Amino acid sequence: MTDIVSKEKRSSMMAGIRGRDTKPELLIRKAIFARGFRFKLQDKSLPGKPDLVFPKYKAVIQVNGCFWHGHDCPIFRLPKTRRDFWQEKITGNQLRDKRNIELLKGAGWRILTVWECALKGQNKLPLGVTVDLIENWLLAGDETSVEIRGV
Repeated sequence: MTDIVSKEKRSSMMAGIRGRDTKPELLIRKAIFARGFRFKLQDKSLPGKPDLVFPKYKAVIQVNGCFWHGHDCPIFRLPKTRRDFWQEKITGNQLRDKRNIELLKGAGWRILTVWECALKGQNKLPLGVTVDLIENWLLAGDETSVEIRGV
């Protein structure tokens, strides 16, 4: 199947996709801030520049897009064109994620990954439930690596 837009237009569209301040990330940031939690954004001193850093709790939160990180959910679908390119790109992202998680764990940080499918789509969780899960995880201080995903 051929693309419905020109190669130049598709390149421009893909270049416009942000790596930070995404809608899912802003949703989580506003909700968790409203609950009284304070955090740093994209701390460059930590592996992978986590989206939200909670030094008080020695915890980080990553808000991952299901497509870009190859999540096993209904939102992710490998494109039909240039499959080899996309498979390599997404696999590279997954390997980098694993490496960064191991580095963070090794430095004593706890990691929570909130997947895009938990926040949008037909399988999303209610926002209040997602924020409750985040708050409970932050305050419990026990589990090292946790994921929140859609139902």
